[in-house]
Amino acid sequence: MARHELALCTPETGRLYQARMGRRAVREMRLGEAIDFGPLRLTALGAGHCLGSAMLLADDGERSLLYTGDFKLGESATAAPCEPRHADWLVMESTFGRPDYRLPPRSVVIQQLLETVHGAFADGRTPVIHAYALGKSQEVTKLLTQHGVPVMQHPVVWKMSRVYEACGVTLATGDADVTCYEVRNGARPLAGHAVVTLPQGMKAYRLPGLGAVTSIAVTGWAAAPNAPYRLNVDHALPLSDHADFDQLIEFVERVEPSRVLCTHGPRSFVDELRTRGWNAEPLAPEPQKRLF
Repeated sequence: MARHELALCTPETGRLYQARMGRRAVREMRLGEAIDFGPLRLTALGAGHCLGSAMLLADDGERSLLYTGDFKLGESATAAPCEPRHADWLVMESTFGRPDYRLPPRSVVIQQLLETVHGAFADGRTPVIHAYALGKSQEVTKLLTQHGVPVMQHPVVWKMSRVYEACGVTLATGDADVTCYEVRNGARPLAGHAVVTLPQGMKAYRLPGLGAVTSIAVTGWAAAPNAPYRLNVDHALPLSDHADFDQLIEFVERVEPSRVLCTHGPRSFVDELRTRGWNAEPLAPEPQKRLF
């Protein structure tokens, strides 16, 4: 997120934005409702990425453009489903635009997560799950509590989770509660609780008093070879809030655009779309060939 003079966003994104950035000007766009913005008709469509995530459909009466931002097809425990809609032009993120990022079925990865968590409990260790503070942490928390595992969250994660709760997304389930891991002297994880904290690469991820842990990263990048070693964890599980390779292809087929512009992904994905008959090209700045 960045500070803007005016942000057009869903009400949920507006709350998350202001929780991170302070009071900022927003114009709310509810999913599925069109608004007029200058000569354009704008519609926010569910992106399936996290709470409030939306794609933007812009139409000037002659031509339409769909901008995805981060998106994911399929199920989510905490986000509105993705809503592909036809557009003449498609600007799409393509993070996992290589065939080796065909991720396992979601149900398989969830089962792996539960087995890893319960294995840690059986070994007398605390399962510590590393995930982004906004989006993935809340998704993992909900998946765990749905299966009876209570969760303690890093304070940064907890702050974002309060916004989820305020927007009607309850993370606790039954007797499986969700609490904040207080960063203070004498802090200890509660027995039988999983801990959800920040990714290893972030300075603030460490929590005091954890004792013996089993570290788990949940990210689509876990599909890569040697992921646990590269992510510095005991286990890496490919649970993603981005579309994998097959979902990217499916998305283009459902939108049926006359032109596709790809961003945040490999050039090879553009080539893949072209071999399938789509008019695709990378959306990237022209290289600077001289200093002055």
